[in-house]
Amino acid sequence: MAAAQHSRPDPETWVDEHGDYLYRVALVRLGSKADAEDAVQETLLAAVKGYDRYDGSSPIRAWLTGILKHKVVDHIRKASRMVSTDQFDDEGITDKFIFKAFGIPERNPPDWGFDPRKSFEQKEFMEYLYDCMTELKGPLRQAFILRELEGISTEEICKEIGVTPNNLWVMLHRTRNQLKTCLEVKWLRQEAS
Repeated sequence: MAAAQHSRPDPETWVDEHGDYLYRVALVRLGSKADAEDAVQETLLAAVKGYDRYDGSSPIRAWLTGILKHKVVDHIRKASRMVSTDQFDDEGITDKFIFKAFGIPERNPPDWGFDPRKSFEQKEFMEYLYDCMTELKGPLRQAFILRELEGISTEEICKEIGVTPNNLWVMLHRTRNQLKTCLEVKWLRQEAS
């Protein structure tokens, strides 16, 4: 007796059922509405073309999200090739001797004074985090997304955006400080009121 056939999700319903979710994921990672829309369109097109490879072992949303993550990384890689790495040296931190010699900043950022694990679980915090991420500059944002959200190795990121590991560390340090400052302004003040 033949195994029961499972119905496959209809690609015509993907935009209605998953479009908003995919767009939010892309927007957080890319920071541009136009880029997020492009990434979602590319994802859906790739999914339709490769639908015969979907085996149904995972939910369709997970499958589409996996494709989207690859499209986001491709977009970041392409954009990073067009950006000069000199433009992220606007604060002059690399001119300091201690940093140049040892790659260590002169001082640590001050303590946040709140439990990030507790706040992370709160939906409002995530909205502020996403908002702060959209304010990051191109190469800093790209490095942060590739490293922290996509989990790409330091070596691979350095090759993709054309920087040394020390420069990548500087970029990630600056990005974390910018996010911290933005969250202090937007989230902690909101939480205090």
